[in-house]
Amino acid sequence: MSVASGRLRCVGVIPARLASSRFPEKVLAAATGRPLVVHVLEQARKARSLDSVVVAADDQRIVTAVEAAGGMAVLTRTDHPNGTSRLAEVAQKLQADIVVNIQGDEPEIEPETIDAAVELLVASPWADVATIATPFEGSGDDPADPNLVKVVLGAGGRALYFSRALIPHHRDRALQGPTARATPLRHVGLYAYRSAFLPVFVSWPPSPLEETESLEQLRVLEHGHGIAVAVRRVTSQGIDTPEQYKAFVERQRIR
Repeated sequence: MSVASGRLRCVGVIPARLASSRFPEKVLAAATGRPLVVHVLEQARKARSLDSVVVAADDQRIVTAVEAAGGMAVLTRTDHPNGTSRLAEVAQKLQADIVVNIQGDEPEIEPETIDAAVELLVASPWADVATIATPFEGSGDDPADPNLVKVVLGAGGRALYFSRALIPHHRDRALQGPTARATPLRHVGLYAYRSAFLPVFVSWPPSPLEETESLEQLRVLEHGHGIAVAVRRVTSQGIDTPEQYKAFVERQRIR
């Protein structure tokens, strides 16, 4: 079944806010000639699973920039504690069965990654959320880096746990390496939600594990709800610093 066929309506939402501790107002950075958030919007529009894409902004300047580029944006409250809360506010106004949370600082997100999350959620009636993981092998990333979130999966691709620590931990060093049966997977921060689940999720207070790891997806697991995880190779990452943005601008220049 095609998600965009009309049987299920799927909308992508890009939460975008001006505040950023390492790169203030990065969503409006426009050294390429277009604001960063517009690059994200353009990539998300290529996903065949999405019927439409909207930017959920906390500042009128973001709305104005998106609309000037021909996109759709809505102004949300400024007091949201996280992007999921902002997503839930917008989802109440959408006629959608599935809502996809697309990070506002991922200008090179692969449309196929969005499609994979949506298609997995459609195929997993036991899950309220679907997300993506990617192997570390060949990426050059350090699995021990606490800034990179790891996930371990059970049978059928069900998330068992997310952590900033290196999981799984190999007690026997002889079982480590590329031939190990259980190897670390990096979590990719893109989520497809059943729209009916969003108000339930935001009604729960932050959970103990969520606060310990600073990972809100653990709130879902602690309440016994399922998260389906598609494993695919993903090379794109978010832009957190001015240096990463400069590298992105250079990649755009040479294309």
